[in-house]
Amino acid sequence: MKYKELVDQMTLEEKASLMSGKDFWQTQDIQRLGIKSLFLADGPHGIRRQEAAADQLGLNPGIPATCFPTAATVANSWNVDLGEKVGEFLGEEAVSQQVNVLLGPGVNMKRNPLCGRNFEYFSEDPYHTGKLAASYIRGIQSHGISACVKHFAANNQEERRMSIDTIVDERTLREIYLTAFEIAVKEGQTKTLMSSYNRLNGEYTNENQHLMKDILRGEWQYNGVVVTDWGGSNDRIAGLLAGNELEMPTSAGQTDQEIIEAIQSGTLKENILDENVDRLLDLIFSTSEIYEKPYKRDFDVEKHHRVAQKVSEESIILLKNEDKLLPLKFGKKVAVIGDFAKDARYQGGGSSFVNPTILDHTMNCFEESGIVSIGFERGFERYGKKNAELISKACSLAKKADVVFLYIGLDEAAEAEGSDRKSMKLPDNQIELLHALYEVNPNIVAILSCGSVVEMPWIDKVKCLLHGYLGGQAGARAILRVLSGDVNPSGKLAETYPLRYEDTPSYRNFPGNEASVEYREAMYIGYRYYDTADVNVLFPFGYGLSYTTFEYSNIRVDKDGVTFKLSNTGDVAGMEVVQLYVGCKSEHIFRPKKELKGFDKIFINAGETKTVAIPFDDKTFRYFNVLTNQWEIEGAKYDIMIGASSVDIRLQDSIYMEGTGVPSPYDKEKLPSYFTGAVNHVSKEEFEMLLGRKVPASDWDRNKPLGYTDTIEQCQYAKGFMGRLIYHSIVFAHWFLWKIGKRSSANLIMMSIYYMPFRGIARLTGGIVNMPMLDGILMMVNGRFFKGLRHVWKERRKKIKAQKLSF
Repeated sequence: MKYKELVDQMTLEEKASLMSGKDFWQTQDIQRLGIKSLFLADGPHGIRRQEAAADQLGLNPGIPATCFPTAATVANSWNVDLGEKVGEFLGEEAVSQQVNVLLGPGVNMKRNPLCGRNFEYFSEDPYHTGKLAASYIRGIQSHGISACVKHFAANNQEERRMSIDTIVDERTLREIYLTAFEIAVKEGQTKTLMSSYNRLNGEYTNENQHLMKDILRGEWQYNGVVVTDWGGSNDRIAGLLAGNELEMPTSAGQTDQEIIEAIQSGTLKENILDENVDRLLDLIFSTSEIYEKPYKRDFDVEKHHRVAQKVSEESIILLKNEDKLLPLKFGKKVAVIGDFAKDARYQGGGSSFVNPTILDHTMNCFEESGIVSIGFERGFERYGKKNAELISKACSLAKKADVVFLYIGLDEAAEAEGSDRKSMKLPDNQIELLHALYEVNPNIVAILSCGSVVEMPWIDKVKCLLHGYLGGQAGARAILRVLSGDVNPSGKLAETYPLRYEDTPSYRNFPGNEASVEYREAMYIGYRYYDTADVNVLFPFGYGLSYTTFEYSNIRVDKDGVTFKLSNTGDVAGMEVVQLYVGCKSEHIFRPKKELKGFDKIFINAGETKTVAIPFDDKTFRYFNVLTNQWEIEGAKYDIMIGASSVDIRLQDSIYMEGTGVPSPYDKEKLPSYFTGAVNHVSKEEFEMLLGRKVPASDWDRNKPLGYTDTIEQCQYAKGFMGRLIYHSIVFAHWFLWKIGKRSSANLIMMSIYYMPFRGIARLTGGIVNMPMLDGILMMVNGRFFKGLRHVWKERRKKIKAQKLSF
């Protein structure tokens, strides 16, 4: 223990008090021992420290901060140096606001396109995600504070996120859902990690000994702090035993007392508590040093805005460029149409919402772009309401133009924490507008703004498609610079765009049933599935166009890696993302056809040729063997592929690798779907064969009374009228707010109430409702209304009396 002498000076009560928050965003301090509070703030793409009373939902405005492009956007840059730069600027702003722990980046996999928080996550590929995340962490922590990689682990949906049980086989867990965290821990050296809300194979993640002790602390040798997601603590003692130091937010002393009683009863050994305290102290002292001497209390707002613009420029993807319409020729008259041109769509909703220092909008940036705009029409109502008059006005303007810039996408309420999208489609009113415009002017350049995958059955109606994702506060200007040719686009997709949602491998198993979600597709998510099962897609993983052309040649492979030549054969300078894929030729261990194992982004002038080297590493050839319970290498021939996307392989060679010589854990005849990759309809029996156990019941038990871990949603089956009344009131409020256009408020109800377990009422109210009072509430919803009401009243009076005595 690093701080044993200090820990020995603490009372049991003081040690327990450090294990949960002081308030919503700060940890407890102990002034007599010089132990200060930590301040934790949301910040995956910008600092969100609120000016007034703090809350998790973002109802109170945050102090202005630079809103950088979201992780899903920066992922498309494929540039780890750029990621580190973003981290450095985030860290600088965090220090200016006296933040100790910045809650980000998020590294959960994009298992399904409809996850409402995909805009906060990097990729469908764990290697790509891990490398970008590690770069962010290095940048943030270069300022002496801590990043906090999240959400650990297998948290890949928002619906029922606080109660859902993720059922996933061990190999898939290791290779797909933990690899990015492993890279973040080992290469990024993150000081803090956030556990997720969900259960994993039956246990809440922050109590899961296999996840927290065997893998995180054991195999990865992680010595940093684990913090719960806000309100994500279930059994506090089980969490401490698993090495989850910090519970957030405050429990107003409730769980402190649980810890004290557990030690007094022998349920929890005091040395376990001491170890947790010691790790938290290390985080407190190491992230407080910067504030013990003069530090920058402000930052260069304009400079940070320009950096946000540069990041956005490098992350924009050109997906279609028919007739080489882009970059736009000088003198072309442009009609600008679409609500997102007037009010930019630049970030997602929920806890990551940033109050930007500056905000660029398209119509304010035209003059400097050199593009001639003949006017603007809104074209459609932002939240989906149909309006024929807006379409008519837009068509009238489009007739007068040489080219139409059509700004379309998803609205803010469609992509937000706490709820998943209902479909992959754009709103109907935008599609109607597009078809109407096509009839009067087919020279349409569509500019797409959204943080996740959408279907594009309308793609043949646009000449060009530029995808800006969610480009942050300077994204609008960045897009114009690409359209005008001032910037050569170099972004490439970090996720696959299927032709339709039904083509996705998890289509039948998302968001799962009531109690659990089964990852029957196993490791075959994203391009791993489409490429292996030979499913056609609209745009493949790693795809993106440029205003120049690149030629690959002279591949050489040896035991250390691969080298090749890259030439810019066009007439303008550009950047190319080169991608290394590896495929094993053996048939004893089922694998995807190819997997990303390296990448680089190369700037190259017109006519220039460069030699590119991509080294192999410890993840290039490994797979996780469930018999030996460790990483192994299969002795086999491996295809080494260099591509411009997962399907555009430009160079190929092979190498034989000596294996570790362990037996295969699989019976090929019993796992046919996994050996072919055709996993879109895996039977329960085959999935259980892969798991090595029976899957748990996926329906709620409607016969038992509701308890702490049951959700408000389950009140629809409550035995008491009070529970059913609560349920129907919430459903009505959601319906009514949606109907009158208050979609963000409607989403807030789902996020903060509908899917919340009852324990969340106590965990997220900062002690206003304690666990004994919650017992009374549960009595009320379970049919003992008056007894429960008396219990709540009695416990409330007891709590008030205790508070008075403490003063």
